[in-house]
Amino acid sequence: MRRQHAVRRSVAALAAAGMLAGCAAERSGGGTAGPGGNAPGVTDSTVRIGGVLTKTSASGYSTKDAELGAKARFERANAEGGVHGRTIDFLGAEDDGQDAAKGDAAAKKLVQKDQVFALVPVHAPNFGGAAFLEREGVPWFGWATGPQWCGTKTGFGYNGCLAPKPGAGSQTWWGRQMADLLGGSEGKSVYVQTSDSSGSKYGGTTISQSFTAAGFELAGVNSGLPGAAPPPDWLPYVNKIMTSDDGGPPDVVVSVIAGTKFNVGLYSALKRAGYKGVLTDATSYDAAILKDPASAQALEGVIAAPMFEPFESDAPEIARLRADVEKVAPGATLTQHLAIGYWAADIFLDLLDRTGKDLTREKFLATANGSYAYDNPGFGRIRYPKDHTEPNGCGALVKLEGGAFQVARSMKCFDNVPLK
Repeated sequence: MRRQHAVRRSVAALAAAGMLAGCAAERSGGGTAGPGGNAPGVTDSTVRIGGVLTKTSASGYSTKDAELGAKARFERANAEGGVHGRTIDFLGAEDDGQDAAKGDAAAKKLVQKDQVFALVPVHAPNFGGAAFLEREGVPWFGWATGPQWCGTKTGFGYNGCLAPKPGAGSQTWWGRQMADLLGGSEGKSVYVQTSDSSGSKYGGTTISQSFTAAGFELAGVNSGLPGAAPPPDWLPYVNKIMTSDDGGPPDVVVSVIAGTKFNVGLYSALKRAGYKGVLTDATSYDAAILKDPASAQALEGVIAAPMFEPFESDAPEIARLRADVEKVAPGATLTQHLAIGYWAADIFLDLLDRTGKDLTREKFLATANGSYAYDNPGFGRIRYPKDHTEPNGCGALVKLEGGAFQVARSMKCFDNVPLK
């Protein structure tokens, strides 16, 4: 009897130990063990992925199309047999509502509850999950529009860090592409309009330097525009612009404002005031604009600056993107956000392949941060760990003309210069 009681106690102790170990693994973010050891979200046949996007917001700004872009790229990878025999189990994307706290909660849900291996895509201007992901060693891929992406070891912007610190490399491609388009920058001036949000103001600094590095004269920078909603009266802003170049209008006006409503209001007011120069921004390459006659008219002639090769390009990589999207969503409208999700997924898949069959987060991050270089005409190039602290220096120009988008300058990469 003593022997039976001893056996029972031993079995109970082992069971309890197993339960405690399981709980500890769950608390520490552990997941299914792959061939290389404890690899959350990894099995012999799948890699689980999820994303965080700003699908909804009070201003109407939405990056929801990035989910479709990532899905299209993952579906092609799966159709080709996956990566090292593993297909991508894509859970879709959480919505952060453009709220940092919700973004943090979404990242924790994906990692702790859904047990994802990595977050792809992350495309949210106010993403709040960066510190958690860095602390847990979870890779995340998307559009590095804010400083939370920069200086990390786990965050991978598809075009690098767009918020470099002073002294780090800062992009010159936008100014140089515009100078080439206009036949040179000599004697030409530029005015930069931002909102009062920290991200917009920071963008005003880097973009101003991009144009001055290309030889343009800076006529002025205005960051007084409220970022919450378009102003009821654009006249004060228009008057500053129209007299910024020694009492006259500048040759180029750059809008560093997130949202079509802002740009429609600003550009319409400038045109009413008689402005005849060049209008350019990073967001007006949006097919949805063409469905609204008023918006299309306001943005006619505007030159947008996407950081990927335009959809109208005849590059083979873009033809493949269009075909991939058509397979998963026939007739879908191609948007910037879709492209960002697609290229973020593409870089992730390339890194997954280079890491090899023996997959853990540690090995994946060691590959990504170990002199990683990837060139693709779709988005230019990426270099890590270098691009954790500076942008990749690549971009294109697209002009809205006659109610249709046309490639003004194809994707090209330029050297960065230290941010002043």
